[in-house]
Amino acid sequence: MENAESSTKNPARSSLRPPARRTVLRAAAAGAAGLALAAVPGTRFLGAAPAAEAATYPGPGHVTGSTIVHDPEVTKSRGGNYLLAHTGDDRTGVTIGLKTSSDRTHWADAGQAFPGGAPWTHEYTGGGSSLWAPDLTFANNRYYLYYSASSFGSNHSGIFLATSDTGAQGSWTHRGLVVSSTTSDDYNAIDPNIVIDQQGRWWMSFGSFWSGLKMIRIDPGTGLRTGSDWIHLAGRGGGPIEAPTIHYRNGYYYLFASFDSCCNGAASTYRVVVGRSTNVVGPYVDRNGVRMVDGGGTEILAGHGSVHGPGHQAVLADNDADVFFYHYYQDDGTPRLGINLLAYDGGWPRLY
Repeated sequence: MENAESSTKNPARSSLRPPARRTVLRAAAAGAAGLALAAVPGTRFLGAAPAAEAATYPGPGHVTGSTIVHDPEVTKSRGGNYLLAHTGDDRTGVTIGLKTSSDRTHWADAGQAFPGGAPWTHEYTGGGSSLWAPDLTFANNRYYLYYSASSFGSNHSGIFLATSDTGAQGSWTHRGLVVSSTTSDDYNAIDPNIVIDQQGRWWMSFGSFWSGLKMIRIDPGTGLRTGSDWIHLAGRGGGPIEAPTIHYRNGYYYLFASFDSCCNGAASTYRVVVGRSTNVVGPYVDRNGVRMVDGGGTEILAGHGSVHGPGHQAVLADNDADVFFYHYYQDDGTPRLGINLLAYDGGWPRLY
């Protein structure tokens, strides 16, 4: 996604991952300027958290270097270096983009995960190069990269796994399909996130629009799915919810999710909400006690000033604090990397 621009400047930006709900999104015609979120008569979005004062949100922390990203995910190696993966770009043939940093401030382009392409995903992408919304985990002395393959407005989607000992371009080995969805399903198999619970069990949350966010068990030996159980984590009655992230801190599992419209450049209304539970499988409730399966979610970040549509968050437990990564759009529609730290007030996270 390097050098991506706003939809009004670059009509090809439909290669960026859109919120994928067939009934509420329409792709612009070829050459048109961007994406549009179309309202559906009778659709009711449940439990929308009221927006807090924009002034309560801090600006993104200082970053330099290669910072044009969409859907960032970051992990840290045993040696202390940071690896960032982000959604690719059909226009440049990038599958999953990679960046590195030694200090969490300056980021350098590190190529892409699959420089030769990923033909095993073409059933879901329609032959497109771009893969979406990666998740990175460093465990067992290797990197695990989960990523989404789909096409605009469809839930014919799949989540795949690749692993690498180094995280470098071209070092990733395809390990297989983890979970998929078809047009007859009521969920969408994109936006994966791995959490390892306090008992050492691996879980994957995922989902976008449709019936909401789901969870499945992952075998820590293979990195692939184990069992056939499904857990429903959160939903908005078919409304815009996606990009789950689960993070453990001080007795609680926190489920972060992105609400509303992504991928409209500076017109995006993406925002981040959170709920918590003492059990990794839920139920997750917001600060007012509303369950996230009923549309609940306490807002912790939304657009403010020249920060538009912040979302698709990731959380990393680092030496100094829990670090909150996300993308946002500048006034000209360029997607940028946002980084803040998390504090917990009365057991509820806030950015600073």
